[in-house]
Amino acid sequence: MSGVNVVMTTVDSAEAAESLARGIVEARLGACVQIVPIRSVYRWDGEVRVDAEWQCVVKTSALRVDELVAHIKANHTYDVPEVVVTPVTGGNDEYLTWVSEETS
Repeated sequence: MSGVNVVMTTVDSAEAAESLARGIVEARLGACVQIVPIRSVYRWDGEVRVDAEWQCVVKTSALRVDELVAHIKANHTYDVPEVVVTPVTGGNDEYLTWVSEETS
């Protein structure tokens, strides 16, 4: 195990994504946040919707995950924000070390 996790969330605008990402990195809750424009198809309030969204992919230390999830929920505009945590089981050791250092 690397001790690093990838955390994903989505927001409804590029500005919201950048604001959330900046807050995460400034608070050292994530070493890096990648912002990717996507199109989501989902059911909400009994209706199928298709919307443009921006996916924020955060690389963080396993030790900061709970704080990161709380930060995302506190700074999100959605009623039920997507927050998915995936453990990293391997990769470039130098990169994974950098992520751990940036979030400690």
